[in-house]
Amino acid sequence: MSNMNPYSSGVDGAAYGNAAIYADENERIGFIRRTYAHLSGAVFAFLALEVVLFTLVPADTMTMLVQRMTGGYGWLLVLGAFMAVSWMARSWASSGQSRGLQYAGLGLYVVAQAVIMLPLMYIAIHVMNQPQIPILAGIITTLTFAGLTGFVMFTRVDLASWGTYLFVAGLVAMGVVVCGVLFGFSLGLFFSAAMVALACGYILYDTSNVLHHYDTRQHVAASLALFASVALLFYYVLRILIAFSSSD
Repeated sequence: MSNMNPYSSGVDGAAYGNAAIYADENERIGFIRRTYAHLSGAVFAFLALEVVLFTLVPADTMTMLVQRMTGGYGWLLVLGAFMAVSWMARSWASSGQSRGLQYAGLGLYVVAQAVIMLPLMYIAIHVMNQPQIPILAGIITTLTFAGLTGFVMFTRVDLASWGTYLFVAGLVAMGVVVCGVLFGFSLGLFFSAAMVALACGYILYDTSNVLHHYDTRQHVAASLALFASVALLFYYVLRILIAFSSSD
């Protein structure tokens, strides 16, 4: 894809050559396997980092970080830093010159997601004392991702035309988040549900690009794109579950 997803990685097929759809079957299947193997590795690395962060960061420090990162201008600074790091990681992962730089980009992005996800995980596990919430969010995310992936793989639909619309929707969503922080209003369940729908759209779009628009040597960039969309889905599913649990 030409990168239309502010949360996801981009496709720079011109730097490589033909898209995977034009490669021979064995090469194409190998590319798809490598992409999803790297996606699985990114997910496991993310989970390991969350465990390490929970283990190493003292409870008092974690509470202070949660307070600063979940409200006010401090959260805007965190979001700004996250977007800058994400842009750098996507650029590295899409590099056609250095395989090491591509892996560095994927690793950097996984670390950034682990850090920005930490406050919400801490709220669910320690503040609300409901460690089952992230597990349930993970199960919902996994089943949703599997269903959407299966649909694209079975139909082989090309959703490249969705790129512009998803990009605009992502920009609008980020604008709403910024306004919510600046003007102090809660985004609520409706916004989280809309973001879940947007994340599902990104998953469909990214999976379609894996089949149609990535070069067979771009498995690192492809896995980053998919991981970004999965992380976005998990984040807002987690928010919805926390909101429902808080209202009980």
